[in-house]
Amino acid sequence: MSKAFVKESESEETPAPDAPTPRRNYITPAGYARLKSELKALVELERPEVVRTVAWAASNGDRSENGDYLYGKKRLREIDRRVRFLIKRLENAAVVDNARRRTPARPRGPHCPPLRRSPAA
Repeated sequence: MSKAFVKESESEETPAPDAPTPRRNYITPAGYARLKSELKALVELERPEVVRTVAWAASNGDRSENGDYLYGKKRLREIDRRVRFLIKRLENAAVVDNARRRTPARPRGPHCPPLRRSPAA
C-alpha cells in the first residue's frame, strides 16, 4: 500500500485553525438605516412574492423547462445570499456618527501630507 495516504502517527495531526474573528464594520447611522431597510424589503416584500411565483410555477408541472420556476429559484438563491450578507454586516456594525467627532476627519495614506503640529511650549 502506498504511504501517500496513510498517517505516520497521531502526533502529526495539526489542529484546525480557528475561524477568524469578525472585524467591526464602521458605518454611519444613515448607512445602517439603509442596510436595515434593504433587509426588511427583501425579507418582507420581495422574497414572499418570489416564493409565490415559484410555488405557482412548480404547480404547473414539468420544472425542467419551466422558465418561471428556474428563474424564481435562482432569484431566491440571490435573495437569500444577500440576506445572509446583510445580517452579518448588521451584526458586526459599529454605528459611528462623524458629526459628533471633536476633531475634523482628514484623509490618510501615502498620498496625503503629514499632519503639522505646533511645537510644544
